[in-house]
Amino acid sequence: MPDAAESAALRILCIIPARGGSKSVPRKNIKLLAGRPLIAYSIQASVESRLINRVIVSTEDSQVAAVAKEYGAEIPFLRPTELSLDDVTDLPVVRHCLDWLKERENYIPDIVVHIRPTAPLRTSKHIDEAIELFLNSPDADSVRSVCRAGLHPLKMWKTHAGWLVPFVPPDVYGISEAYNEPRQKLPKAFVQNGAVDVIRTEVINRFHSMAGQRIKPYLMDEIDSVNIDGPMDWALAEVIMTSRSRHTTDLASGGESE
Repeated sequence: MPDAAESAALRILCIIPARGGSKSVPRKNIKLLAGRPLIAYSIQASVESRLINRVIVSTEDSQVAAVAKEYGAEIPFLRPTELSLDDVTDLPVVRHCLDWLKERENYIPDIVVHIRPTAPLRTSKHIDEAIELFLNSPDADSVRSVCRAGLHPLKMWKTHAGWLVPFVPPDVYGISEAYNEPRQKLPKAFVQNGAVDVIRTEVINRFHSMAGQRIKPYLMDEIDSVNIDGPMDWALAEVIMTSRSRHTTDLASGGESE
């Protein structure tokens, strides 16, 4: 583990992008999930982190900003509308925040922790473990959270001239008809879950990248990795979150959870 004094000396900034618009789940970031606004879970986990110094929500929406502030995040600015469109990627949003802080406050963090509100089951423990992994990996440009892929890429297809063709060419792994093999016999595959990314600020500013070239994996359980992209994801996250809340209540009262 990193030295406590060394960690405390670092400027570790958490940025939570949360625009007001969402097509799949309208007003998703402030919609109530198990009784609380979706964004509240990510803010709480970030604020409770032992290693993060500042938590900033970047949004163009005044209502989202008000909710985020209520739950403990800083809202030093409202993001320009043109950086809140459907096709805008994470990089310009994070760069805008970093540029604003440098110009207005002369504040330059050493590390950026990128937290997406769409992963509400991630906790402060996950965040701190990812940061510690990064601090213990001096050669890493970033740490990115992943979980085991539910559908193996060697079992995926594309179409060519009307025929099914393996999405990953067979010669990549040298496995004939990998799509007919049990998953246990295939190379382990992981998918990013959008829960937590830890990036060296220099990588963002100098190389214009949210990951860099040397990415360390932080492995999370699938049950903690639900990323809300549509109504089905929302329903699953609500079931899990409600179950967690009930379990916590039962433990606090000295009872047994079902």
